Amino acid sequence: MENVDLNRRKFVQFMGGAAALAQSSLLTSCATGTNYKVDKTVTPKRSDEVELSYGLTYDLVVKWGDQINSKGDTFGFNNDYLAFTPIEGKDDEAILWANHEAPSPMFVGGYDGKRRTKSQVDKERYSVGGSLVKIVKGCCGKWEVDSDSEYGRRLTATTPIPYSNNETIKGKKTAIGTLANCAGGVTPWGNILTCEENYENFYGEYFYKEKKKKRAAYGWDKFYNLHPYQYGWVVEVNPFTGEAKKHTGIGRYSHECATCVKASDGRTVVYSGDDRDNEHIYKFISKKEGSLSEGELFVADIKNGKWLSLDINKNETLKQNFKTQLDLLIDTRAAAKMVGATPCDRPEDIEIQPGTANVFVALTNNKRKGNYHGSILRISEKDGDFLSMEFSANDFVVGGEKSGFSCPDNLAFDKNDNLWMVTDISGGSIGKPPYESFGNNGLFYIPMKGPNSGKAFQVGSAPFDAEFTGICFSPDFKTLFLSVQHPGEKSKDLKNLRSNWPDGGENIPRPSVIQVYGPLLDKLMS
Repeated sequence: MENVDLNRRKFVQFMGGAAALAQSSLLTSCATGTNYKVDKTVTPKRSDEVELSYGLTYDLVVKWGDQINSKGDTFGFNNDYLAFTPIEGKDDEAILWANHEAPSPMFVGGYDGKRRTKSQVDKERYSVGGSLVKIVKGCCGKWEVDSDSEYGRRLTATTPIPYSNNETIKGKKTAIGTLANCAGGVTPWGNILTCEENYENFYGEYFYKEKKKKRAAYGWDKFYNLHPYQYGWVVEVNPFTGEAKKHTGIGRYSHECATCVKASDGRTVVYSGDDRDNEHIYKFISKKEGSLSEGELFVADIKNGKWLSLDINKNETLKQNFKTQLDLLIDTRAAAKMVGATPCDRPEDIEIQPGTANVFVALTNNKRKGNYHGSILRISEKDGDFLSMEFSANDFVVGGEKSGFSCPDNLAFDKNDNLWMVTDISGGSIGKPPYESFGNNGLFYIPMKGPNSGKAFQVGSAPFDAEFTGICFSPDFKTLFLSVQHPGEKSKDLKNLRSNWPDGGENIPRPSVIQVYGPLLDKLMS
């Protein structure tokens, strides 16, 4: 039997203090498929480990700094959204895409909080964007990186990326780089959509009708004069070639995701949320099949169950406030408010329940309104039609001590249409009121049918300061890929680390992608 590092791949008994059950009796005593109930779950933890339910284990796939091609490119920092692209005719080979959301100036460039240097910023610019990594099934069916593959590529904050509709923004037809890449989506034709979220932290921002520029938190604008309007878009990437383009039609805001579905007439509908307090939920309907370069953008009026058009030619107020449709799209937030869109509690990931027109939206929280735990909203398109301009909406599940989770973030449906969720309690709030009872951020399984429908079962716990992101299943559903993002992010300096995951000892923490597998996952997928 293969040796197992129990400090790194730790089996955790259900319900913490419950007696361990024999694996065979556990699996034979539970129902299967969509009625499956995880009878014993991970107790909320405060540890520097990936802790998983009994019957699940994990291995690393790739971590920050690992080589991904023969040119010496390395895997970026703070991996987030993941997308699995099979290589045709190869059951044991695939391309894994990973977003890289934000740098840590201390870990990436050695910044000590004093004088910032261009060299440090250059390292940070390389660390964000995205990675294309070829993975292959190695020993015992586990996925490993092919570090010499021609498919291994990096998109960074320095990669030239054109606007898809031949648009010109501030005199440029090409943006320099992609950054703040949070969640994403996959088009019906297999390309990856990576979403630029908190872009204002890098080169600042100009707000609607304000001439004064907001300075950037990372201070890149002190070294590079790049206009903020180049960022905040959805970027389409071909996973086989790395070719990329930025879509202006889907709007410019803090995109959490870009979840695609093919409509009845063959066009593509894209749902996206603006991850900020009191911002909005959007729907984009493409003009043509197989392309997102043109289309119409709508925003949700949840109170009245209507999708409101953001076409400048369909609304007199928009005409009076914007010169062109592109001007409107650059300031999508302002336009949404003008037409009466409903403010939401940080709309993050959006997923569509297979076989339905039910759209699930993670509303993480809104502390300014006293909503600390968030909820999952269910939008049901009228007549099951993704092209409909009307919908109904209700809370599917609400976070809090009673439900056992707080701050829902990324979502994914499995082969049995059950919902998986990860949480995002901010690193500075973990373990503090009102989050003490939730421990570290977690991984949850939510049955969608049967007596346990809508009940969240925690099956994983993240290391210190980290969150799980990018839930992604292999096509056979035997492997669940997860990003472990920003472990130890609240460390004061390199001598006082809050996490040493995944390498342990006195090593600095490294954001990584893990693969989760085991008999419990097999049973949940049966």
